[in-house]
Amino acid sequence: MPPKKKPIDPKLVQDLAAIGCKTVEIATIVGCSVDTLDRRFAVEMEKGRSNLRASLRRWQIEAAKKGNVAMLIWLGKQLLGQSEKIEQVAEHSIKQISYSEMTKILKSDPFLKGIKEDGKSNQGDRESKAGDSKPSNDVPKIGS
Repeated sequence: MPPKKKPIDPKLVQDLAAIGCKTVEIATIVGCSVDTLDRRFAVEMEKGRSNLRASLRRWQIEAAKKGNVAMLIWLGKQLLGQSEKIEQVAEHSIKQISYSEMTKILKSDPFLKGIKEDGKSNQGDRESKAGDSKPSNDVPKIGS
């Protein structure tokens, strides 16, 4: 003969679920295992949790109707798919300059001063004037 089932009040299970108790908490309060609750009272637990969700939504809507701006924003995001779009606008202007102006700018750049217009280095010319080494007109390639 199977053991007799412990009497558990289904209304109590539903009420506990409706106030947000976790399954393990309900099991402890009514004196049974989590497996027993899942097996015998799944409908009551789901109904209680559904009632809780409905009550929370009602309270949120009431708060929004009373002018709670944060709640209005949150509900808009959750229920209406609204989002905060951040728009970035560039405030830069581009000045058009002539080829001769660009050439002057490039020639005044200290990094570019050592490069001739044909792309070859002036470094070899300086070294040959100093007499320290052989002149080299090749600009070293990056990565070689």
